[in-house]
Parts: sequence; structure tokens; C-alpha cells
Amino acid sequence: MSTLTNTLATALVIGFVVSTAANCCTTVYLHRSLSHRALTIRPLPALVFRAIIWLSTGIKPKEWVAVHRKHHAFTDIEGDPHSPVLLGWKTVQKNNVALYRATALETETITKYAKDLPDDKWDTVFFGHNKTGLGLGIVILVLLFGPVTGLLAAFVHANIYLASNAAVNALGHHFGRRPYDNKATNLQWLAFLTMGEGLHNNHHAAPSSPRLSHRWFQIDPGWWVIRTMTTLRLATLRFSDIRLSQQAKASLS
Repeated sequence: MSTLTNTLATALVIGFVVSTAANCCTTVYLHRSLSHRALTIRPLPALVFRAIIWLSTGIKPKEWVAVHRKHHAFTDIEGDPHSPVLLGWKTVQKNNVALYRATALETETITKYAKDLPDDKWDTVFFGHNKTGLGLGIVILVLLFGPVTGLLAAFVHANIYLASNAAVNALGHHFGRRPYDNKATNLQWLAFLTMGEGLHNNHHAAPSSPRLSHRWFQIDPGWWVIRTMTTLRLATLRFSDIRLSQQAKASLS
């Protein structure tokens, strides 16, 4: 293969690996641990998760948590930050970042939905500065792999991460299976890309459960990470099994 082809192939692989790491931290740390308290992560691995999120996405955890909790409080009704039922799935897919930022900038939303996540010394020095984290993450890729490969890998990662997470909010409330009576859907192919988040109907049926796979044929890679962490005593589970909401139980009766 030519040098250009090699560079592109390498950048694709690196970008995919970085996105997978970012999606793993998003689902395990931001979503299942912080937003729903489905598991408690010990301080050192939690710090590692925070660092990876900071370097790969620049996301401030309390903002992500607040936006997501508001989504659960107003799922697909007026007040939902990113409902395809209200806005159309194409609009949410295309404008997911803008919709997220608009809600994350609402002081009252942060105060109401993330009051259990006050800033600490790590936020003051590092994690509260999102642009610094993103910039440093790109610099690390450039130093490790060279300017061309590093920048291309950052570009690939940004597109994969943003598109796949937008798809959870857009496609995951429009296309797919609904085994439980809620507006979200299950898309296994999206679950592969997002470390389990594509099993979105299952999540809305049991939001406080750490496992998103409810059937033997469903695959939730994030659950594999969580099980490994619990085996190594790096995390503890809130519930050892799936806890369906009352609405989900009623839909099965």
C-alpha cells in the first residue's frame, strides 16, 4: 500500500479506538454510574474515566448528567432536550450537539438535575476546562503518531463519537424494536458502536440497572466492562440484576 493509504488506514484505526474508549467512558461512567447511580466506581478508576472523557470529548460530567436526567424527566414530551418525536429524527441527528449545548448552558437545569455533582479541585484545575482537555487530547495524538496521522485520527474520532451518540437520541427514539412500552427503541448495531447504548428501549424500561441487555441474544459491551470492574473490586453494583420500572412491568403483564 502507498504511504497515503497507510496513513489513512492507521488514522481510521486510531480514531475508532479513541471513540470506543470515549463511548466506554460515556456509558459506564457518565451514564450508568453518575446519571443513574447504577454502579459506584472507586476513586482511582473514576479519575481515569474523568481524564479520558476530558481528553477525548471535553465533556463536563455534571452538564452531561443534567441534560440526560432532564431527558428522562421529560422523555419525548415538551421539555425533552433532544426528542425526535417533537423535533424529527433528522433534526436531532444533525443538531444533537447544538441541542445538548443549549440545555447544558441553562443554569437552572444544572442546579436542578446535577446538584449532587458539585465542582471539586480536579474540576477547578483540569476537568472544568473543556477546550483545554480537547486541545491536549489532540496534542497527545499528534505527539504519538505525527501531525498528519494524529489530526486525521482526531477528525475520525470526532465524527464517529458525535454521530453515534446523536444516533442514540435520534434513531434510538424512532427506529428499532420496542419490547417494552416506551418511546425508545433497541438497535443492536448501534449498541455495538456505543458500547451498549443502542439498547435504548431496555434502558428506559430499567434506567437504574447497570446492564442494558435483557435477552440472551442482546449484546452490551459496556456490561462486560462493568462485570470486569466488579470482579476486580473496582466498582460495586446498585442492583445485581435488572430492575424494571413499574411502567415496564405493567407493559409485560
